Amino acid sequence: MTRISNYRRLSSLGDNPRNVANVVNNILDGKVNSTGSVTLTNSSATTTLSDDRIGEDSVILFMPTTSDASSVNIHVTARQKGQATLNHASATTTRSFDYVIFG
Repeated sequence: MTRISNYRRLSSLGDNPRNVANVVNNILDGKVNSTGSVTLTNSSATTTLSDDRIGEDSVILFMPTTSDASSVNIHVTARQKGQATLNHASATTTRSFDYVIFG
């Protein structure tokens, strides 16, 4: 997974009001840096999703982006810092998803 960091980050030491307003307004417009894409591993019943933003308590939601993915059920297990294991039916077709991470 390639992480795209298009969104401005604020300094932990504080920032100027214009930068703070820009970040807050983007958040209110739904522009948060918590999304990504994954393609399930072919001929396997598990896929490892690696993303630095995943933690033990993260909730990960999926949206199919290929027709073969539309009927796939994904069960997320073994969440830990930086990765989660996705359990799914084995297949030989391309099954891709976009995802969002909360927490």
